[in-house]
Amino acid sequence: MVIVGALHFTHSSGFEKIVPDYLPHHLALVYTSGFLEVLAGVGLLIPNLSRFAAWLLVVLFITVFPANLYQAVNNIEVVALPHDPPLIWLRLPFQALLVAWAWWFTRDNVTEKLNG
Repeated sequence: MVIVGALHFTHSSGFEKIVPDYLPHHLALVYTSGFLEVLAGVGLLIPNLSRFAAWLLVVLFITVFPANLYQAVNNIEVVALPHDPPLIWLRLPFQALLVAWAWWFTRDNVTEKLNG
C-alpha cells in the first residue's frame, strides 16, 4: 500500500489519466488517494490504528474502483503499472478481493490476534 501510494506522487500524470472525466480536480484526487494509501498502509502496522486503517482501505478500494473501470474500458496506460489489457480487466475482480481482505482486518478478533 505504501509503495502504490507513493507512486501516486512520483507518477501522478499517469494516475490522472485514469480519473474519470466527470470528476473534477484530477491531480488533487490522485494526491489524496495516494496519501490515504500510504497512511492506511502504515496504519495497518500500528496496533492501535490497524482497525481504522483497514476501514480506510475498504472505503478507498471501493472509491477508486471507477478509476480502475475507466482505465479498463478506455485501455489507458499508466507508466507506473504494467500495461496489458487482460491484466487491467483482471484487476477489477481483484479489487473485490482487496475489499474483502481489508474488511477481514476490521474484525475485532483479527485485530486482537494481530496486535497481541
